[in-house]
Amino acid sequence: MLAASAERACGGSGRLVLLRGATGTGRTALLEAAAEHAATLGMRVLRARCTPEDAGTDWAALRQLLCEEMDFADDVPAGEGDAGPGAPGAPHPRAYATRLWRLLLRRQADSAPLFVAVDDVHAADPASRRWLTEAARHLDRLPVLLVVTERRQYDIERSGAGLAHALPPDLVRTHTLAPLSPDAAAELVRAAFPGAEPGRVADCVRAGAGSPLLLRALLDDLASGSGGGGPAPLAALPDTCAALYPGGYPDAVSWWLAGAGGATSAVARALALLETGGAGAAPGTRAAPDARGIAEAGGTGEDGEAGACAPRAPAAGGGVPAADGGMPAADGGVPVADGWPVACAAERREVQAQVVARMAQVDAARVAGWLTAMTRLGLLCQDADGLPRYAHPLLRDAVLSGWTSGRRRAAHRTAAEELMRRGADVSVVAGHLAHASVVAEPWAVDVLVQAAAAEVRAGRARAAVTFLRRALDEPMAPGSRAGVLVQLGSLECAEHPAGGIARLTEAVRLPGGSRDLVRAMVALATALARSGETPAALRMLRTEEARLADHPDLIRTLRAVAVLMSDHELGALREEYRRRRGPDGDSPDLLGAAHQALIVRYEATAGLISSEDATARIRGLLEEPADPLAEPFLLGTAAVVAQWADELDEAERLVRRALDALGSFLLHPMHHVLLDVRVDLAAARADFATVLADPRARTPVTGQPGPGPGPASAHTQAVIALVETDRLEEAARLVDGFDLRTAPDSWRTHRFLYARGVLRAAAGDPAAALDDFLECGRRQAAHEAVRSVIAPWRVGAAECRLALGRPREALALAEEELRLAEVWRTPRTLGRALRVLGEATGGRRGLDLTGRAVEVLREGPVGTELISALVSHGRRLAASGERSRARGPLREAVERAERLGAVRLRTVAEGLLHEGGARRAGAPRTGPAALTDSERRIAGLAAEGRTNAEIAALLHLARRTVETHLTAAYRKLGIRRRTQLPTALRPAPPGAPAGTG
Repeated sequence: MLAASAERACGGSGRLVLLRGATGTGRTALLEAAAEHAATLGMRVLRARCTPEDAGTDWAALRQLLCEEMDFADDVPAGEGDAGPGAPGAPHPRAYATRLWRLLLRRQADSAPLFVAVDDVHAADPASRRWLTEAARHLDRLPVLLVVTERRQYDIERSGAGLAHALPPDLVRTHTLAPLSPDAAAELVRAAFPGAEPGRVADCVRAGAGSPLLLRALLDDLASGSGGGGPAPLAALPDTCAALYPGGYPDAVSWWLAGAGGATSAVARALALLETGGAGAAPGTRAAPDARGIAEAGGTGEDGEAGACAPRAPAAGGGVPAADGGMPAADGGVPVADGWPVACAAERREVQAQVVARMAQVDAARVAGWLTAMTRLGLLCQDADGLPRYAHPLLRDAVLSGWTSGRRRAAHRTAAEELMRRGADVSVVAGHLAHASVVAEPWAVDVLVQAAAAEVRAGRARAAVTFLRRALDEPMAPGSRAGVLVQLGSLECAEHPAGGIARLTEAVRLPGGSRDLVRAMVALATALARSGETPAALRMLRTEEARLADHPDLIRTLRAVAVLMSDHELGALREEYRRRRGPDGDSPDLLGAAHQALIVRYEATAGLISSEDATARIRGLLEEPADPLAEPFLLGTAAVVAQWADELDEAERLVRRALDALGSFLLHPMHHVLLDVRVDLAAARADFATVLADPRARTPVTGQPGPGPGPASAHTQAVIALVETDRLEEAARLVDGFDLRTAPDSWRTHRFLYARGVLRAAAGDPAAALDDFLECGRRQAAHEAVRSVIAPWRVGAAECRLALGRPREALALAEEELRLAEVWRTPRTLGRALRVLGEATGGRRGLDLTGRAVEVLREGPVGTELISALVSHGRRLAASGERSRARGPLREAVERAERLGAVRLRTVAEGLLHEGGARRAGAPRTGPAALTDSERRIAGLAAEGRTNAEIAALLHLARRTVETHLTAAYRKLGIRRRTQLPTALRPAPPGAPAGTG
């Protein structure tokens, strides 16, 4: 169009060509290219560039055009010189218009066509604009091509009418420059950085926002940052403009904003601030859960079940308001629902525009239009929720860099207030409050604490810490401050124990309600114990009892905490119990239900009570009303006793209830106890996959000062599970991750000694295994813990002594184990003791004992103990010469081991079968691996919900054939109902043995 217009002007008929476009779309570059082309055609080029500074000077643009003409001095009357408009002795401003007309007419007479280029005519002074408009009406009779550029962009402040507004359409040719297309922008990036990765090219395209100005500036910065010596590979875009050198990109963005006006700049920056959500990223993004932080604090992440231990704010009056959940703005991640107050996309956009307008103090209707226009230009893009966002975080950072920290804090506060008024999620509001100035209103603390609770439930401890630290900046009552300090200190203990303990200590010293004080003391005691300072925790609890003299129920709760604290240092456990039950201690009638439950647990480990009596007493305590602060102790201890008593389903229900009761605590001694019970329940059911899936199972605790907490129950059960699945090398690596010489003398360490003994015995080192088993027993006996369901060290030691050829010593251990088992009287402990006693006794009596063990264990829960008893019974039958009878229990042991994935026991049973003359087992007899192709195909169709008739029609089989195959599949999978097929057919987890089903 420009070339044709130039040819026409050279022929004597000019016109006005108007080039319009947004800032940075290349108007000036196109104008310069057109001028160069005109010069090649022999046209004389006159140039003028309008600026806002000249807008108040009449005829400023025309003066620039006349100065471009070399003969201008000849047209100036004598005495005028170079005086400009308004100078003393200068001609009347209208003289410039007259002289330019004379110049144009003279060029017509000389047949020298003119190319008049006026850049940024939107900034021209009114007089020059009127002249240019009038000139356009006469150019068709002159050899003059007038080309002007004009910025046309949607701004918050309404711009005036365009240059061609009053001209008929046939007098002006208009062309609007469109933004760069993604393909064109990508070509520019690849031209600057050949061979760039597609992902990085796409990042540059988005950061360029369809603007040649921004894209060129960004590429120049990236090229400068790569150094000299030829083209360098395109680096990943930084997170902040501060990393760009020499900084042409943020300068270009600032220039773009300056051209848009103050109101538009304020809106752009308000939108950028709103996107950050106050936490470093746009609302609608979620960070990955901070599993370690919550796990160490005792919450979610460690047990693999979100929300299992997440805190809930206590009821009113407890110092911390109740949380209502929600999703916070976080620091990057996967787009999710962002907590805006409405669900409809159109309404969300409307709310967004109104919040931005309030932050920038402009008209909301203009803001909505600006968001739409900038989305069209490419500066913004719509996310999955339908809200306009900046096309790239680097662009957002460049836009936001123009605001000072004080202006940002004020805008954050405005955003928080407006979002709160409109009912946005507390986490969105808190995201802004976290970076706002002090509000000094009660709602601010409420929102921050509620949002922190939601963050903890979502597994993001660091974000919760940010909210709670910000809450402490607000004025609040001592009780409320103590509640915030307890939650904050509990979370900080995960990564910085000293800092967390300092917060908790401050909470304990603050005046407030007695229940708030107990919460703070429980959290502080737990933190001290986990840091290896159990004596200090016990002293603190005993000292602070005096402050609760008028609350005996709360004193009982603290005493229960003291007992559990002693579990970390068993040297104090016996004294603690004796002090409570001695002549000078408390009578059972004066003890709370939780403390009485702990006494039941102690008597169980000391071999003083049967499982039936223990269960009855615990159930009686559960029927009594319990104080909410003491309830977690009662439920947790009841779950432990129920698990020891082989009441696995009841124990699981109690664990869930106890975790719910712990909702208002982040640090509590029962957290780890309950997580230990959960993994012990999976181990009791021989659910090796669940045991090994526990996040704690494979991560030794390292790098902590002092002795630290040592191995957890998850590590103990993981070692045993790896041994049972015949993964001895993995088990050895896990064991080597702990130095038991520096581990605390706790029951967790005792159990880990037992697990190491199991590994060494399976690896063929009975002497080393015996040392571990005896050391485990010695440590337990030193604290009057003579019986252990979880770590039966006497059984392991007896088996090692048999392997070492010392049957008499083995027999003594087995007889003692049976004596204790007959006191406790559960199928698991009794069957296990009978089995090892039969092995140690030998002969016909040994055969009878192992047979009794099998019968007793058939009445108990599913586990590996029955498989071991079947193997022992088969071995005794074979030893007595009854090889044919031995094959029955051994084959049953193989089938059960296949079903559970107990590879080690299956191997042992198959070896005994082979020694007895039976054929070595080939393919698995049970589990998914045992299915034939036809059985698997039919079972798979049934698992999808198809009926037998549908399967028969689909596979062209008789219905009876389908039923026969399904019956065989049910038997091999060990199921009874069709609804169990999907779970039973699920593939085994990586590393699991074949046939686990």
